Parts: sequence; structure tokens; C-alpha cells
Amino acid sequence: MKQTSIAIIAVSDSGLEPARLICREIPDTIIYTKSVHDDCRHLPDIAGGTGDLFARHSALVFIGAMGICVRSIAPHIRDKHTDPAVINVDSGGKYVVSVLSGHVGGANELTLRIAHILGAEGVVTTQSDGNGLWPLDVLGDRYGWTTDCTAPGLNRPIIAFVNRRPTALLLDVCDEGTRFLERTKPPHVDIYRSYTDIDPTRYEVLIAVTPYRYPAEGMDVVYYHPKVLHLGIGCRKGCLPDGVGDAIAADLERKGIALASLADLSTIDIKSEEPLLKDLSDRFRLPVRIYTAAELDGIPVPNPSAKVKEVTTVSGVSEPAALKSAGGGMLVVQKQKGKLTEGNDYTYAVAIRKSALRQGHIEIVGAGPGDPDLISVRGRHFLEAADLILYAGSLVPVELTECAKQGAVVRSSASMDLPEQFALMKTFYDEGKLVVRLHTGDPCIYGAIQEQMAFFDRYGMSYHITPGISSFQAAAAALHSQFTIPERVQTIILTRGEGRTPMPEREKLHLLAKSRSTMCIFLSASVIDNVQEELLMHYPPETPVAACYKLTWKDERIYRGVLRDLAAIVKDNELTLTTMIVVGEAIGNREGLSRLYDPDFKHLFRPD
Repeated sequence: MKQTSIAIIAVSDSGLEPARLICREIPDTIIYTKSVHDDCRHLPDIAGGTGDLFARHSALVFIGAMGICVRSIAPHIRDKHTDPAVINVDSGGKYVVSVLSGHVGGANELTLRIAHILGAEGVVTTQSDGNGLWPLDVLGDRYGWTTDCTAPGLNRPIIAFVNRRPTALLLDVCDEGTRFLERTKPPHVDIYRSYTDIDPTRYEVLIAVTPYRYPAEGMDVVYYHPKVLHLGIGCRKGCLPDGVGDAIAADLERKGIALASLADLSTIDIKSEEPLLKDLSDRFRLPVRIYTAAELDGIPVPNPSAKVKEVTTVSGVSEPAALKSAGGGMLVVQKQKGKLTEGNDYTYAVAIRKSALRQGHIEIVGAGPGDPDLISVRGRHFLEAADLILYAGSLVPVELTECAKQGAVVRSSASMDLPEQFALMKTFYDEGKLVVRLHTGDPCIYGAIQEQMAFFDRYGMSYHITPGISSFQAAAAALHSQFTIPERVQTIILTRGEGRTPMPEREKLHLLAKSRSTMCIFLSASVIDNVQEELLMHYPPETPVAACYKLTWKDERIYRGVLRDLAAIVKDNELTLTTMIVVGEAIGNREGLSRLYDPDFKHLFRPD
């Protein structure tokens, strides 16, 4: 059986230095050499021994002349789906070349990794990589999609695609992978949301990310089937499984449902021991979900059954079970009844996962502390794709929205009350568009998103949160400080002073101050006298403090001092609510340093 380890073949001793460096950086790596060394395995005949290594390892890295590499592997090359990745590095460590199994075997990826380790130039000659195009043969693996093709193999559509022949891209579901495809679409590709909108006479290739199957109509179709469908099952007690799986499979295929997109199988608990369930699980290779009647009760279904309700206390099994597994999605196949032999009745239904539906969506994005470069990559991608950006104008720099696409609507919420904000977002949402609600810092920390999420929940709207860098983290960076120091302070408290918003009794500032932890105090410049008074109940007057105004903004200002002078620092410099107050001995402290690099901490190093 082939191992996942990497074999490095140092053709001569001049290749030992780069070989050892690669071995230190990449786990499960074995060095083979013609000469004898304690840290290497002996391979007296490279050409003769390559066949064994070819069969046993997932990747071979030759360090030496390219000709030796090619001649050694040539007799053993069979198929790109089974051959290992092969890379060649010159003995000087200047060039790293992907030789064999670039995409499928992972040689291209490993080539670039080794090039970075050695500070070398990575050479990848696969055409799609060279042109910045999608690697169609491994694209599905990247996102957990099952790949299929109407042409024999993938070679013909790949050749047409990399030669920039007209290509249609069908995206009738939505996930991380489809967002990547939309973001990186090459010019010769046109995007469609519905198959019926595609004119097949215009295209040679159709790339379809879909749980469905469509007529090819003269195009080579490359299918990527994501696991977004959920199969619900009901049956009469003791239903014999013989032939049921085949019947359901045939019926789904007739309806244009891709079996590869089935994610799981579900039913009610009183059916959990039915032989049919295990048979279908084995037949379709699906995990099983079991729900109680209470969990299925109240899920509206289009085909309720009084008889089922009499037996199970719920108005259906297959439909609500499928919908439950789909997270409140929608049925793509309503309840279907089947009976192959007398007394062996069964039903099934299929629902599509709610998050996969092409529908309106709201992404609550953390903008970071202010510097546009400190938003996350994911957050920036959402901003670039959004149809509406609603940003907190008094706290978020408008520069963050300058990456908006042509035609996007960008509005500040500073002058809007909550009903106005909701109405605007819902208008775009109901049109099936992407809304980004852009909040300062991390939206989950004093982000005022609670009421918004309650509104989204009330209307069953799809939303998600992309976290951001908080101002307390920006403060640590600006102060060149580690806020947790072993044996000195190991806790960071994020809180605020009590102003118009009352604090819970147990969270009064003077109570939190008892621990003398590193304290980061938000939104409290206006009540700084009270803040200082409460902190002085437990922190020594000489405790270091910092008042950080508009962290990472162009007009950032930072004032350091000690606790006894905190109120004066804030007032004398006319600091406002956009000020982060930091208190604690961790500020600028270089004592009690971490033992992270102590040789006694062996767990931090690779075992011998």
C-alpha cells in the first residue's frame, strides 16, 4: 500500500543540504542516498530502487540532474490518478520543477512549497496554472465536490477551457467554492444562475456546480456536485429493503437529481431500527440522522398524512426529516410513495440545504479597527461581491468601501434609525442579493448586532458573521505589548465604563479590577473620572495606562502614562468615544518573559 510519506532522493552528497532542510520543514519525509549517512536510508542503485519508492510513497523529490530523474521514473509511469507526485530540484537548490502528477498527484502544490522552503524558483508548466485558470481536474477536491464529466475523461473539456474556448459556468447553488469561481472568472467564461438561460450553441464547455443533471445539448459538461441534498425516508414497519434503493436511485435520476449530491439520510426515531434504513445507508453510502417526533413536529409540509400522524404524532416523516436535515431549506422532491411488493410501502423526499440556495444573504463583516488593510481577506471578498454595503459611517472609514463592485449601492447607516436600516437591507435581500453590514472592529464585541440578528431571525433571513480584528488587538500591536505575560498576568478583560448603559452589578469596574488583569476598556472616554476612581480601588496608582485614540486610522494618537493621571490624559487631549483605554502592568513589560523557547519544553520541537 502506498504511504503518504515523501521520499527525497539525493543523487549525490551535494544534494544533502537542501534535502535535510526540506526534511526539517515537511513531516513524514525520508531521505535516500547512494552513500551511507546516519540520517538517511541507503539506496545504492537509484535507477533500480526507484520502482519500489514509486510504488510506496505519495511523492518523490529528486535532488540532482533532471535527466537522472526522468530516466529513473520513466519505466514506472502508468496513470496520473495513481502515479506519485514527482519533483526535481537541482543540486544547488535554485530551481524546483514539477515533473509528474502536477494536479491530481499534488506535485504543483508541493513544488511551490519546497521552492518557498529553499528560497528557490518554482517551475510549474501545467497550462492552467501558467495562465491563471482553474485546474478543472482537481477543483472539485478543493471544495468537497464530486466531479463528473459527459466526455470520456476530462481531457477534451480541459483542453477547450485552457485554450479559452467559449465556456458557460452554471452556478445554481452557492457555497465557498462558487464564490471563488465568481470572484476569479476568466474573460472567456459567462456565468448563469439557471440552465434554461444558457444557449448551448454559443459554448463548447459547460462547467456546472449543481446538485442536478442537465441535457448536454452539444456541449461537454464538467459537473461538480456539492453535498447539499438531504434524503428523508418513511416506511411501513418491517418494510423489506430488496430493490428499494435501486428504485429510489432510478427515480431520482429520472428527475435530474445527482445522487452524488446526497449528503445524508434521515427519519423518525421509531423507524431507526428498520432494515430499510441500514440498506439505504449502505446503498448510497450516507450517514443517518434520527429525529424525535418533537423535533419534527411543527415543520410545515405540503403532503401531511392523517394516518402517519396517528402512528407517529407528526403529520409526515420523509418530508419533515429531509427539511430538518436541510436546516430549513426547501423540498426539491416532495413526498414520493413506493411499494415494490404488497405490504412494503415506503416514502421518500429530498430537500436542499438552506445555505446552498441562491437567495438573498446578509454577511455581517468586521471591518477591523480602521486601517483598510486590516480587514480579513474573506471580509474584503464579501465587500467586492456585495450588491449593498451598509457601513457604520461614524466608526468605519469610507475607504473600506472603495473596493465595491461597479453598480453596488454603498450607504452609511450613521443617519438611519434601525427600522430604516432593516427596510433597506430587506429590500435587497428580497431581490436575492448579497448585503454586507459593515461594522467596526469585530462585530461580536460591542458591535450592536443583537437587534439586527433578532430581526433576521424573525423573518427567516440567511445571515452569517465574518469576524474582524478588534481594537484591543490593535492596541496591543501599537503599544508593542504582549497583554499576557507568564507568571505576571494571564487574563485580558474586555469591558466598558458605566454610562447611560448600566452595567450588571457583578460586572462593576471595581469588582473586575480586583484581578489586576490587563484591562481593555471600550467606549468610556466620556466617563473617565468614574473609570479612574473605580480602577484605583485595586490597581496601584503607578500602574501603566494607555489612551489609544482612533487606532490604525490616519489620525491615530496614543498617550501613555500611569493610572493616577488617566483622567487628565483623556481630558487634556480631548479624546472621544473612539478611544480604547488599556490598563495593566503588561503594557510595555519585558519582564517575566515566556518560556516558550526553553529547551526543556521538548513538546515544541519535532521528536527525535
